[in-house]
Amino acid sequence: MWSCAWPAPAKINLFLHVTGRRADGYHELQTLFQFLSRGDTLAFLPRADGVVRSRFGPPGVSPDDDLVLRAARRLQEASRTTLGADIALTKRLPIGGGLGGGSSNAATTLVALNHLWGAELDRGSLAELGLELGADVPVFLGGHAAWGEGVGERLTPTDLREPWYLVIVPPVAVATAELFADPELTRNCPPITIRDFLSGGGDNVFEAPVRRRYPAVSEALDWLAGRGTTPRLTGTGACVFGAFNEESAARVARAALPSGWRGFVARGHNRSPLATRMEALADPRHAGG
Repeated sequence: MWSCAWPAPAKINLFLHVTGRRADGYHELQTLFQFLSRGDTLAFLPRADGVVRSRFGPPGVSPDDDLVLRAARRLQEASRTTLGADIALTKRLPIGGGLGGGSSNAATTLVALNHLWGAELDRGSLAELGLELGADVPVFLGGHAAWGEGVGERLTPTDLREPWYLVIVPPVAVATAELFADPELTRNCPPITIRDFLSGGGDNVFEAPVRRRYPAVSEALDWLAGRGTTPRLTGTGACVFGAFNEESAARVARAALPSGWRGFVARGHNRSPLATRMEALADPRHAGG
C-alpha cells in the first residue's frame, strides 16, 4: 500500500545575512526560517527488491540531481536496509524560488522512509544525513521555526508571530552560485541577535544583486512595497513575500496582482506539518504509514 500525503512544506527566510567566509569557501550566514502552510506532498510505496525510483520526479531535474532520490539512497546506505521504494512527488512549489522545495522534499523522504523501512535512525542522525544533501535540510527535519547560523545548520528553535503572507513567484530562475560570486555582495555583516531582528534589524543581502540582475524580481518587490507591507526576498530568490495581519488583506493583495503575475497566499507556521506527522508516528496508537 502507498503511504500518502507526506507534507514537504515551504520555508521563507525572514532575513538573510552573510557574516563571513570560511577557509573551505562556504559562507557563514545568519537567517531566520519560518514555514508556510503551502508545500509539496510525497507518497511512498516500499519495495522488497532494494530499487529506489521516482514515479513522478520534479520536472527538468535529472535523477542525479533529484534530492528525493539522493536522500532515499543515502538513507539506504546509512541504515544498510535491503528495502527500496517507489516515490511519487506532487510538486506545488516553484523550483529555484528560494522556498526550499528540494530540501523539504529530501527531509520528508528521510523521515518517511526511516519510518517505513523501520530504519530507526534518530533525528540527530537524520540531520547529519540531511546536511550532506543541503544546508537547508536540517531545518525541515527540526520542524520548528529557527534562527540559523553557520551555513544554516546551527539552529535555535524560535517562536514568532504567524502572519499571512502573499508570495509572488516571478517568471525567472535565479542562479544562486552567481549571486554568491557577485563582487558587490555584502559578505561582512556584523552579527545580530534575535532581539535585534525583532526590533527591526536584518534584511536580505542578496536583494541588491538580485534586483540588478533580475528586473522582474525588482518589479515584484516594488509592487509589494506599495501594498502596505515590507517586501522581502526569500533565500537568494526569486520569490518575494509580504506579511499581512489578516488573511483577507493578503487575499485582497493577491487579487490585485497585475495580469500574468503568479502568487499565492499562505499562513506562516512555527511548527511544520512534517513535525506534526513525525509526532503522530511516535504515538503508540498510530498504525500504518
